[in-house]
Amino acid sequence: MKIQIITLFPEMFTGVLNASMLWKAQEQGAVQFEFIDLRDFGIGPRKQVDDTPYGGGDGMLLKPEPLVAAIEQAKKNDPTAKVLLPTPRGKQYKQSDAKRFAAAAPGQGLIIICPRYEGYDERVLKWVDESFYIGNYVLTGGELPAMIFIDSVVRLLPGVLGGESSAEIESFQQDDHNIEFPQYTRPEDFRGDKVPDVLLSGHHAEIEGWRKSHSLPPAE
Repeated sequence: MKIQIITLFPEMFTGVLNASMLWKAQEQGAVQFEFIDLRDFGIGPRKQVDDTPYGGGDGMLLKPEPLVAAIEQAKKNDPTAKVLLPTPRGKQYKQSDAKRFAAAAPGQGLIIICPRYEGYDERVLKWVDESFYIGNYVLTGGELPAMIFIDSVVRLLPGVLGGESSAEIESFQQDDHNIEFPQYTRPEDFRGDKVPDVLLSGHHAEIEGWRKSHSLPPAE
């Protein structure tokens, strides 16, 4: 799978993409990352990528010309790729989306745009396939959501996690709703807090029942 990232700050990704499972996935050839520096498509001698919004207001918006030019370059690199945009105006990103994108690999890549400042010129959306938000809070830019997209998808690519069923019992994996049951390891008694008796019983049906009953999401 080829993932292209359009950003003004490619250096933010170095530690995340070159560690743990994301590094392993690259070593295995399961994923390839490519950065497209938005500044390279800036306008004029100062490589301008932002401007003030029509109608007034604080902050700056990413201009459409550099952003669309960067998207077009990424599409030229991989015509099959889907263009994703993290934005509060999108739909909530869920595990089912990660599964869908992972299942489409390697035949389909991803292009992830990282907005900055107060956002982007709305006309850019004509070049975007899907928009997502990751939570009801505001971040400085789209780089952190992009990292979340990448991690959630790449870990599901075949062979990355290792065990055949590693991802199957995880939180949200089956229905975007249920969470993974609590788990314990040695010691059996840690500072007076003991492992539930049922997990020590060896009774597989009872253990399975306990796990199912503890896989419901917490009440808000």
